[in-house]
Amino acid sequence: MQPKNLGELRESGYAARSVKEEMRANLMRKLREGEQVFPGIVGYDRTVVPQVENAILSGHDFILLGLRGQAKTRILRSLSNLLDEQVPAVCGSPLNEDPLAPITTRTQRRLQEQGDDLPIHWIPREERYREKLATPDVTISDLIGDIDPIKAATQRLTLDDPEVIHYGIIPRTNRGIFAINELPDLQGRIQVGLLNILEEGDIQIRGFPLRLPLDLCLVFSANPEDYTNRGNIITPLRDRISSQILTHYPRTIEDSQRITSQEAWIERRSGVEVEVPDYLRRAVEEVAFRSRESELVDQNSGVSARMTISLLENVISNAERRALGHGAARAVARVSDLYTSVSAITGKVELVYEGEREGSKNVALMLVGQALKSVFDLHLPNAYEPKAEDQSAGELQPVLDWFAAKETVDVTDDLEPSELYRRLSAIEGLEKVAREHLQAEDEEEAAAAMEFVLEGLHQSSLLSKEETVDGRIYRDMFEEMVKSFNS
Repeated sequence: MQPKNLGELRESGYAARSVKEEMRANLMRKLREGEQVFPGIVGYDRTVVPQVENAILSGHDFILLGLRGQAKTRILRSLSNLLDEQVPAVCGSPLNEDPLAPITTRTQRRLQEQGDDLPIHWIPREERYREKLATPDVTISDLIGDIDPIKAATQRLTLDDPEVIHYGIIPRTNRGIFAINELPDLQGRIQVGLLNILEEGDIQIRGFPLRLPLDLCLVFSANPEDYTNRGNIITPLRDRISSQILTHYPRTIEDSQRITSQEAWIERRSGVEVEVPDYLRRAVEEVAFRSRESELVDQNSGVSARMTISLLENVISNAERRALGHGAARAVARVSDLYTSVSAITGKVELVYEGEREGSKNVALMLVGQALKSVFDLHLPNAYEPKAEDQSAGELQPVLDWFAAKETVDVTDDLEPSELYRRLSAIEGLEKVAREHLQAEDEEEAAAAMEFVLEGLHQSSLLSKEETVDGRIYRDMFEEMVKSFNS
């Protein structure tokens, strides 16, 4: 049974320790036991996570510096798992004071009056983490505190009595972890108010001669200064933040897929089972990788991992919507679903001047095309070239020959799988390539795979494509060139 007053707490043998001591001790235990310190954080095992662990072991306040969508806030919120499960605090204290070492005049007076009968309560670790999004309108009063004239009037106190102080969110997080997101957005004069907390662990409010030894771990997040033009981190504050840790985007497609699969809403329970083929799933991630390399996208802004999450959700939704319209219980996602989902891209990439001239939708369509081309080349490398050993036609040559005979195929977004299969299987050699290289088993999977192959040939400049209101028409490239000359 937990102690309910100071006397019982002392009898229990409880020994207080600082927040940073708690975090260090609990981190060391997790490391010894091989327990995952930051569950759900992917791709940082050899880069960011070791640096965060070093900062905690060193007892540092630290900042995570990186572009948007790099899991900075998730890491900061995970820090609460390194706190003790519960700690005792004085009942009625707004500052979560340690019963064995009270810091305010009021609580010290209560201790003298009540002694071992001073009531305590236990604070769970979840309530010991707080955060604030830095915005230009944040004030010192919000963060540190201010004099409360109403409190002075109702309690008949003079304005020089410490009891008239209304404490801000940072002192109220005493004995916990306080995070400030997007630190450069905080006005410089407000950042100055954090200096004493970081260096001395105390606060000053409107000239009051207070010295409250706050027990805090302060952590921050920020975008690079060359991107966050709204402000910057003042040099004295930067100097007092002991560790600066750089985050990054996933460095491999596999890590990116793990993040997207972990965060995206995939299990819909709608009565429709949506399957996203591996090649299309990879193409979703390739869109982000192509965006982070594109000259049309502002790389100082970054491309958030939230883009691929939204994109995959839209792909699933479009396939789900098609299946519901046909009364089907299963849907295999197609290339058309990816193109229909570009609304998840246009709002999440910031374009440079040249990109703005192209238009956000056109840039998004171009990025999707580049992603599909990359995946096509991965699955069918040079499949349209003659084989060196016997100089016979490449695997896709029959497909190109079919279109060279002035044949066309119309692929609309809402076609039933059986109708799409009927149209595409009529193209000589296409189904064989799709089944062999893309592991398509039944007709619906084969139809989706064949559509992917056609799009790959278009992105390889071997077929032309005409966009229609509800789909696209594929035809021979040479025929399209002749038509353009004649027009």
